[in-house]
Amino acid sequence: FKSNTILENKKQVSIIIPTLNRHLILFDLLNDLERQSYKNFEVIIIDQSDEFKPAFYQQFNININLIFQNEKMLWKARNRGIKEAKSDFLFFLDDDSRIEKGWICEHINCLDFFEADISAGVSISESGAKVPLNYSFFHIANQLDTGNALIKKDVFRRCGLFDRQFEKQRMGDGEFGMRAYLNGFTSISNPNAKRIHSKYSSGGLREMGSWDAMRPNGFFKIRPIPSVLYFWRNYWGRTPAIINLFQTVPFSLSPYRFKGSSLGNVVSLFIFILLSPIIFFQVFLSWRKSKLMIAKGPLIEKIR
Repeated sequence: FKSNTILENKKQVSIIIPTLNRHLILFDLLNDLERQSYKNFEVIIIDQSDEFKPAFYQQFNININLIFQNEKMLWKARNRGIKEAKSDFLFFLDDDSRIEKGWICEHINCLDFFEADISAGVSISESGAKVPLNYSFFHIANQLDTGNALIKKDVFRRCGLFDRQFEKQRMGDGEFGMRAYLNGFTSISNPNAKRIHSKYSSGGLREMGSWDAMRPNGFFKIRPIPSVLYFWRNYWGRTPAIINLFQTVPFSLSPYRFKGSSLGNVVSLFIFILLSPIIFFQVFLSWRKSKLMIAKGPLIEKIR
C-alpha cells in the first residue's frame, strides 16, 4: 500500500542513531541511508566512542547532525536525539544494522495506513533470512525495539522520554512501549520494515555488561540484568515477576549464540540444575538491586 500524507508531502523525518566504538559497521549503515528512496531526512548521531572521529562522517552525502557524548549512556543518547530532532517523526536505529532502500518508506506507510503512532520494525539475524513467522504479518505490536522503530514525537510529549533508570542496562524500550500502550497509543508490528541485526560482538551495550536482558557479560555476574526485574515488578508486581524468573532464567544460561535453540535450552537447563545455588544467589542480588531502583523511582524527563 502507499502513503497518502507523509510521503506525498515529503515531510522531513529524523533518524536517531547512538553509536559506541562501532565505526566499521556504522560505515555500512550510513551507506544504506545514502541509498534510501526517501530523501528528506536528517541523521542524528550521538557518538560515545573512545576515539571521536568527526572526519569519518564527512565522507557521507547525507544530512548528519553529529553530537559527541562523553558518557557511555544509551538512554541519555536516545533522549538527546529526541530533543535535537527537527521532525515530528522519529526513527530509531541501532548502529549494527543493515537496511534496504525502502526502509523509511515502509515505516511511513505503516503509520499512515493504520493511522498508528508507532511502527515497530522487525529484526532478522542474517541477510536473506526470513522474517520469523510470528512477525510475518501486520498486527498490534507486543514489543518495541528501538533498534528499528518509527515513533511520533507526540508519543514522547505525552509519555515523557526513556527512563534513565535503565542506563547501561536493558529493556528501556520495552518499558517505554508499555507506557505508550497505557496512554492509548497504537503500535503496529511491521514486517515490511525489517533490518538485519548483525549483533556485533563488541561495542554498544556489549561494553556495558550484557549480551541481552538475561545474559550478563560473565557467567558469575548477577542475573537477570536488574532493570528487567525493575520493569517486571513495577508493572506486574512481585508474584508475576517471580513466576517469570522461573520461566526464563533456567533457559538463559547457555552462550548467546545458542539462544532459542533446542541444544541451547538443554545445555542451559543442565547448567541450572548443576549450579542452582549459585544461580539463585545471582538472582537474589539482582532482585535486591531492582528493589533499590524501585525505591528511587523512574527518571523520566518531560518535553513539550
